[in-house]
Amino acid sequence: MAHIQSFVANNRRMFKKTFSYYIMHISVAMLVGYFVTGSLAMAIALSLLEPTVQAFAFFFHEKIWERNQQKSDQQKNNPLPTMTTQSTEA
Repeated sequence: MAHIQSFVANNRRMFKKTFSYYIMHISVAMLVGYFVTGSLAMAIALSLLEPTVQAFAFFFHEKIWERNQQKSDQQKNNPLPTMTTQSTEA
């Protein structure tokens, strides 16, 4: 349980961002669904299903990008030593 609480606490900003994206996406999807089908019931069903799947995909997409950014930052801060060739002049 502590692991879940820690996960939620460490990702609070991302959860808020994902939720706001989810609400925006539902609104757009409902409008598009209604204009395409002319059916409010179909628009509601589509607007809830597709953005829900997208919200989960978005969360993990952000996690991957965040991890890649951290790796990039670490590489910039800790570059590998460069190989130098020494001449053997006598």
